[in-house]
Parts: sequence; C-alpha cells; structure tokens
Amino acid sequence: MSAINVAFWNVQNLFDTTASPIATDLEFTPEQGWTDEVFDIKVANIASIIRQMHGGTGPDLLGLCEVENKEVVEYLLEQIGRKDYRLAHVESPDIRGIDCSLIYSSKVFKAPPAKDMKGHRINFRFPTRDIFQVRLILKGSEVELNVFVNHWPSRKNGQYQSEPLRIAVAERCGQLVNDVLKIERKEYAKLPDIAGTLAELNARWNRNVLLMGDFNDDPFCRSVTDYLLASKDLDKVEEELKGAPNHEIPPINAYIERQPALFNLSWPLLANPDKGTIFFSGDSANTMNVFDQFMVSRGLYYGTSGLKARPESMRICTTAETATGAKGRPKAFDKETKKGFSDHFPVEMVVDIV
Repeated sequence: MSAINVAFWNVQNLFDTTASPIATDLEFTPEQGWTDEVFDIKVANIASIIRQMHGGTGPDLLGLCEVENKEVVEYLLEQIGRKDYRLAHVESPDIRGIDCSLIYSSKVFKAPPAKDMKGHRINFRFPTRDIFQVRLILKGSEVELNVFVNHWPSRKNGQYQSEPLRIAVAERCGQLVNDVLKIERKEYAKLPDIAGTLAELNARWNRNVLLMGDFNDDPFCRSVTDYLLASKDLDKVEEELKGAPNHEIPPINAYIERQPALFNLSWPLLANPDKGTIFFSGDSANTMNVFDQFMVSRGLYYGTSGLKARPESMRICTTAETATGAKGRPKAFDKETKKGFSDHFPVEMVVDIV
C-alpha cells in the first residue's frame, strides 16, 4: 500500500435505544420513537455511505463523532462488513454521553495499546466533549501517526456566546499537539548543546500529527487560527528549529515560546458558494459552513517522517443519497420517515506513505 485513505464524519446522534444513567438522551428511547428498528435503519444508512467513501474502497482510517458508546460503533462495524476494521475508543464523561471514536484498518496499522489511546475531557461547569488522541504505528515499519479526533462545543446558544468554550478547547488541543512535538522545560534544560541534539529536537518537531473533527467553527474563525494555530499559510508551518548564534540549539526561552503551527487543508473548500459540510443558519449570513476539517503538522505536510498529506485530496464526500434539495444540503436522519443520514457531510483526504 502506498497511500492511506482517511475520512471523518459527524454521524449525528448515533444513540442506542436505552436511556443511559449518565447521558441526557431521553429523546433517544422507544417511548420517543427511537426504536430498535429506527436505530437499525440509521446504522444501515450510515454504513452504506462509509462503504462508498474513497470511490468505493472505503477509508483505512475513519474518525467519528456523536456516537453514544463503544457498542454502537461496534454494531456499525458489523454493518459495514469490513473484516479488517478495528475500533479505538475511550468512553468520555460528556453530559450528553456522546463520544469520539477512531476506526482503523488492521491491514495498515498495528493495534494501539491502551496507553496510546487517551480521551482528554474539557471541564467547564461540567465535563464536555472530549478530544480523543490515538497514536498509531504503521505495520511493517515504525512510522507513527498521532491522531486527534475533535468535537468542539456547539453554537446552540449563538456563535459569539459559545465562542469562549471553543477557544478553551482550542487551547487545550494546541497544548496536546505541543506535548507530541516538543519536550518539557526540565528535560530541555538538561540537553547538551550539540548538533545531534538539534537533529533530535527537529525529529520530534516533525512528527506526524493529524487533527480531524467537527470544530463547530470555520477555518477562518479565531478559535482555529489564533488559538489552535491552524493556518491557511505555510510561513510558520515551514520553519524548523534552529540554533542561536554560537549555539547549536535554541535558547531555552525561545524553545518554550515557540509554538508549532498546523496547516489546515480545509481552506479551499470555502471558495465554493453554497458548499460546505453542514447547513447552519445562525448569527452569520453564511449558511453552508465548513465545520468538519483536517489539519496537519509540519512533518505530515512535508513528508519528513514517513507520511505525507496530499492537500489536493481534501474533499467533501457527497452522494445523490446524502444530499437533499436543489442546493444539495446534508440529509439529516428522520426517525419518523426512517430516511436520511446525518446533518453533516463526511470529509475525505489521502495520506501518502513515503
């Protein structure tokens, strides 16, 4: 295999039919019309689209959000029918009981140990949606891919009223990216000031990091650009670590202050009128938003650590089935008619193995 097919999808309230003691999911019970039959049809509809992704080959790596628990995703996997699919999942304490999951092909990746799967919850006045982190290793090599599956706080109370919540999550997500790409201050202070150390620091700086998710903000929103530091430009992404005058490595303060920038592959999608991943008519005149995005680290963009993102492959995955109306809006699932899929379109991209 020379490439990895990647996808992400907010599958919109993939709940089972049993009221959870932790989740406020009373609308997803048989008494409210969320029966086993309705659930089965919803899962079958979602599975049928996943099988069609990437030209019918399906993804090798698929992030999901708005799933209630591990069991509903395992049931979805049964319906997809790919024997090589495996699930990485950690239950989150979200008050609504919705999680992020990562499905991967066992033909491509080794099974990650428990220590390499982490759910990072963000506490406001209550636990909220998590950032799900998984460290994957390619089979037949030691090439790693650090994946963060995101589902940021919604805009249900308005874009600007809810923006501070997404900014808080953006800061936390940026910190987690830093943890992958940088070392701690105490460790840095012990490093010898030699050329070999600089090479080691840049090897870490160039690790493969992939962010995917429903960010509930567009690529141009400040939570993404100013706090997560995900850019449409390469000026800051392209910079490697460099030594100072008469030193092989950066001064400790310069290293601490240096924050890795990410490259957001989703910007070109904004150039198409009436196109987006979700129809959301909120505070803005924009109604089709690109909330579902892919972002990559310097190493993954330039292919310095065994994997190289293919920016031009980033696309919104739509079919005649998933789009509705003359403008092709996402066809959300309706429990009354038992038709539809999700209020989000999936997104796809390709990562080359180099």
